[in-house]
Amino acid sequence: QVQLVETGGGLVQAGGSLRLSCAASGSTFSMNTMGWFRQAPGKEREFVAAISWTYGNTYADSVKGRFTISRDGAENTVYLQMNSLKPEDTAVYYCAALAVGRALSTLNRSNAYDYWGQGTQVTVSS
Repeated sequence: QVQLVETGGGLVQAGGSLRLSCAASGSTFSMNTMGWFRQAPGKEREFVAAISWTYGNTYADSVKGRFTISRDGAENTVYLQMNSLKPEDTAVYYCAALAVGRALSTLNRSNAYDYWGQGTQVTVSS
């Protein structure tokens, strides 16, 4: 059973930075695609970024230029570097993964992913 564990959340002032990590375990093969979603109180879960061995990276418009997704294939770990944080970035951030490669245009949908982490809270104060 694949498990995803997120770390790195916390409280930061607006304009600051945080780096989230997500480690995948329990699989004998590397996850082709890993992504980040977030959910703010009272709102639906929304796509943030994804990285695919096959197709590259994709980002939500709201985080382009501020967030960077990267991965360490050897460690089956994905990172989300978040800079210039805004209060509206406050949310629980979830890591997601799937074993196969899919078109980037599909990766903004939560139902594209097979595995999910428990989430880590990010709070940006104004």
